[in-house]
Amino acid sequence: MRRGIAASALVAALAVTLAACGSSGSGSDAKGDGPVTITYWDTSNATNEAPNYQELVKKFEAANPNIKVNFENVPFDQAQNKLETAMGAKGAPDAFRSEVGWTSAFAKAGYLEPLDGTPALTDASVFQPSLIQQAKFSGKTYGVPLVTDTLALMYNKELFAKAGITAAPTTWDELKTDAAQLKDKAGVDGFWLKAADGYYAMPFLYGEGTNMVDAAGKKITVNSAEAVKAIETYKSMFTAPGTVKADVTTDAYAHMMDAFNSGKVAAIIQGPWEVTNVYKGSAFADKKNLGIAAVPNGSAGKGGAPTGGHNVSVYAGSDAAHKAAAEKLAAFLTSAESQTFLALKNGTLPTRSDAYTAEVKANPGIADFQAILTSAQPRPELPEYASLFGSFGTNLGKIVQGQSDTKAGLDATATDYAKLLPDFAK
Repeated sequence: MRRGIAASALVAALAVTLAACGSSGSGSDAKGDGPVTITYWDTSNATNEAPNYQELVKKFEAANPNIKVNFENVPFDQAQNKLETAMGAKGAPDAFRSEVGWTSAFAKAGYLEPLDGTPALTDASVFQPSLIQQAKFSGKTYGVPLVTDTLALMYNKELFAKAGITAAPTTWDELKTDAAQLKDKAGVDGFWLKAADGYYAMPFLYGEGTNMVDAAGKKITVNSAEAVKAIETYKSMFTAPGTVKADVTTDAYAHMMDAFNSGKVAAIIQGPWEVTNVYKGSAFADKKNLGIAAVPNGSAGKGGAPTGGHNVSVYAGSDAAHKAAAEKLAAFLTSAESQTFLALKNGTLPTRSDAYTAEVKANPGIADFQAILTSAQPRPELPEYASLFGSFGTNLGKIVQGQSDTKAGLDATATDYAKLLPDFAK
């Protein structure tokens, strides 16, 4: 998921100077007039998504005959570490698909080229403002938003109707009531939540008006009274009638998706990256059976889910010719035409409004997710933020398994955060 390597490791890597890091491309003309070959690392799903990115790259090459692109698909769960290693030595890609949580950390380490005013980002206003905001570090923009996502409540309309439920729940308490009713009247599990994963727990924190940290106030808040209340609610989603017991096995994600796609569970919290696969499930042969609603609110009457997605970033260690070519590629991949193409082929959410064409919005999954994007919470400008999910997820696992009570587990997380963020107050 969206977890990052420790930002301290990125900062430490600055000991290796960028001057020693040449571009990974070949055939460079220092003035940028001649043919140039750049390397692009793609981190999308190799089977379902990467072929469509490759097709876009071929279109880019056809439109830019003096630029060749060495397209390399790197598994997402390996990409962050590989990028850090490559950018701290020779062999870094000239451009790459960067998860939004990595961008500020890489920028702080000096690995990324600022893109404001370059051909990569000629008009930031065409993109959703929150996505530009979370691509910034110290006032400069280091990534062009490529795709975006958030979390929503996905539910099986037929099962809800069978249980006599006419609308999606708007609070966690309503969801628990619905889960019990689904079990009783429809004979299926009502709700399955991915356990021991901090990203899926974020809506519970937002629902109580808090976060893992207060980045602006430089304060650790993961063990605050509001956070404890949020995680108590989170924990109850594994024990309430009609909810599925916490699955902390290595195949937990697949178990959840198999159960939902086959109609054995009626509702889950999930992102748009799964919509295409959900439609392949036996329970959703009729696409209209998939309901998508905003995540429920907490007791504070607040809600929202984290904003995820990917940017296209350019390596600061490349020479001028390779940077110029990489910036052109970034602009091409994030254009309205390319984002429309990706939305139609991959079912992903565009980052700019002009890519939401009538054809794109004809996909109910995309249209429904677009409607709730405005309530998604952008990540704060904190290079270490992605690293916070590791300890949080580990201790959530202990909490839901009864190995730690909620306060003790969150206190342990706060202790870990204090080491990562020594200038933050506890």
